[in-house]
Amino acid sequence: MEARARILIVDDEPDFTANMRVLLTSKDYEVTIAVNAPQAREAVLAERPHLVILGIVMPKGESFGLHQWLRRTPQFCDTPIIVIDAPVEKQLLKGWIRAEGMQLDADDYVVKPVDPVALLPWIDKLLDRATRRIKVLIVDDHAIIREGIRALLTLQKDLQVIGEAVNGEEALEKVEQLAPDVVLMDVVMPVMGGLEATRRLSTRPEPARVLMLSQYDDEENVLASSQVGAMGFVPKKNAGADLLNGIRCINRGQRFEPFGMR
Repeated sequence: MEARARILIVDDEPDFTANMRVLLTSKDYEVTIAVNAPQAREAVLAERPHLVILGIVMPKGESFGLHQWLRRTPQFCDTPIIVIDAPVEKQLLKGWIRAEGMQLDADDYVVKPVDPVALLPWIDKLLDRATRRIKVLIVDDHAIIREGIRALLTLQKDLQVIGEAVNGEEALEKVEQLAPDVVLMDVVMPVMGGLEATRRLSTRPEPARVLMLSQYDDEENVLASSQVGAMGFVPKKNAGADLLNGIRCINRGQRFEPFGMR
């Protein structure tokens, strides 16, 4: 069962937060409310929300400070933010000032009074984008390698390991069953190697996007992988940032090679 999308509402107006909570929980979203900046930071670190509705908290300028903190913190910098400013007549006391607004980097900006129902379609759209994950199949005959890759990918909020296979033959079956977005394929495996499995996957009506992995990063392996239809190649010794970048790159339909191999 998939986890519910998490929304953090930051605002010190009880009626606004109560109305938003009722509406969003009725849509089966998980809602957390913070009424000041320390609570908001604590909630972000603990809950890792998929969306932040950033209203107004006192003292003046605290909402902008939270906005800047979110955008400058690597693990939260891509989190969608909807800014809810104070009513026009209260903006001198509680709202964003002009200098802050010029640095605004949010997905939407709304001024109170706000109809929560009117916000809902945009909230749904942003959450759909934020919670959509790249489905990955890991194919390698070594359990310790599969476990290491799974552990790395599990830490990424946009990636989801949907299955594993121990050889190319099993990989063909799992691709049919699970329809992964990206297949991480070892080159050398028993029963059927990664090159042959990739060649077969590339001839399907909807070819699978394969990122080849190998402990051998010689030119011959790189060329052979490309010839059978792989969209990228990552040496296992670089299976960190290069692996993550490669998955995201080929999921967009682009070829990938680590910088040092170009």
